[in-house]
Amino acid sequence: MAVDSTPYLIVGLGNPGSQYSLNRHNIGFMALDVIADIQNFPSFKSKFFAHISEGRLNQHKVILLKPQTYMNLSGKSVAEASKFYKIPIDNIYVFHDDLDLQPGRVKIKLGGGAGGHNGLRSLDQCIGQNYWRVRLGIGHPGFKDAVHDYVLGNFHKDDEEWLTTLLAKIGKTLPDLFKDAPPDWLNKIYQ
Repeated sequence: MAVDSTPYLIVGLGNPGSQYSLNRHNIGFMALDVIADIQNFPSFKSKFFAHISEGRLNQHKVILLKPQTYMNLSGKSVAEASKFYKIPIDNIYVFHDDLDLQPGRVKIKLGGGAGGHNGLRSLDQCIGQNYWRVRLGIGHPGFKDAVHDYVLGNFHKDDEEWLTTLLAKIGKTLPDLFKDAPPDWLNKIYQ
């Protein structure tokens, strides 16, 4: 099997610190932890203002990155890592929470706007907009004034089943993301 020399950067957005670890806003970190576990990546190490782990998925070199700069400065670590590894912007996949999707739903698209997400806004400013956005639905609290507390609140016990199932499917199918068209990968998530 030939080795693809252009690496992929998989970014999970979240806030550092154990007090945030179960927050809805940290579903991107959760996804990367499950990917690393299922795909047998080595332990995360500190580099580029982030926790990173390097491994292989099929013939592809893959860097998992969890920025440790807090959400609104996430772009800084992504920019440094992508520059160091010479990763083209369309080889960057960012897993993040999305209020506009029902819990457990996933959408993926190349480019777009930040949609009010401070982590995406920081990435857009630091690396541009043409990276892949993997939107992980967390649902909406129902009214705008409740959004801040909702995203920084922990997932509830009744979220555990769909969250565990979704993250496991992402972890198992991630290698297919690089060989399938994004809609085909999404179909595997929903199977």
